[in-house]
Amino acid sequence: MNKITHVLIWAGIFAAAMAFVESAVVVYLRALYYPEGFVFPLKIMDQHILITEIIREASTMIMLLMIGIIAVKGSLSRFAVFIYSFAIWDIFYYVYLVFLLGWPSSFFTWDLLFLIPVTWVGPVLCPVINSLTMILLAVIILNYKEKDEFFRLSFIEWLLLIVGSIVIIVAYTQPYMGYMLTRFTISEMIHFKEKTNLIEYSSAFVPVSFHWILFSIGQILFFWSITHVIIRMKKNIA
Repeated sequence: MNKITHVLIWAGIFAAAMAFVESAVVVYLRALYYPEGFVFPLKIMDQHILITEIIREASTMIMLLMIGIIAVKGSLSRFAVFIYSFAIWDIFYYVYLVFLLGWPSSFFTWDLLFLIPVTWVGPVLCPVINSLTMILLAVIILNYKEKDEFFRLSFIEWLLLIVGSIVIIVAYTQPYMGYMLTRFTISEMIHFKEKTNLIEYSSAFVPVSFHWILFSIGQILFFWSITHVIIRMKKNIA
């Protein structure tokens, strides 16, 4: 067993176990707020629970990042282990929810993905696709890094990944932001005076349509970057 395989196995086990903790939290929250099953619109949470949930999400990202920092050396390798761990965590999160709650009923079931900095929503299929893409990218990076310690992503490859990520984030946040901006400006959302009105209006949000075109563009940019890496490295080896 080479070093890369060893890292991927142990990081994967950690992320999969961590995903169960995440799933358990969701089971508890749904028992409190959605005893008949999770559906939109969202229930209004107590403020301290909402703040706790936001901090928990941030803490989860920090913990996943720490896996890469502890497991390997070098910023690129750490980035690869981070996105790999994130992807394993996200996939197993849904696996456990299916086992524990029988949810989601299909890949096209709407889910609340994140709350930072605004609400992210999308069909379950989308984060699963993103996760599989991250696993592919992570394995490619670590494989080339193992063969060549001086391997780096080029400017164009980073640019494609960054722009693709921004486009994907817009696709996830557009349904909520589109809904909110029909009544509030961005300035009012940040410095709102009537807090109760904003919370009540946001809690009535029900996602209707997903911007599949934006999501597809983001995925194309990801695969473009991955393909560019493979072609470049094959030329270098040849």
